[in-house]
Amino acid sequence: MKIKIKYFGMLTDITSCEEESIDFSGLLISELLEVLFIKYPKLKDKKFQVAQNNELVPLSTKISSQEIVLLPPFSGG
Repeated sequence: MKIKIKYFGMLTDITSCEEESIDFSGLLISELLEVLFIKYPKLKDKKFQVAQNNELVPLSTKISSQEIVLLPPFSGG
């Protein structure tokens, strides 16, 4: 399955892109992140949340969308 991944904030600095598409055959968000951690080792040291279908999801969530968004922490004000 082709998955589009969107990166925001400091995550774009780590990946050098705002979005990309990758071929992925796993089932869970956590499995997708493992693939991304291999591609971008510095990503593993950063805190971020994952959204699918415009909703924040835990890492144990089954992938049901072809678009995943990685969001860094936001500061309020």
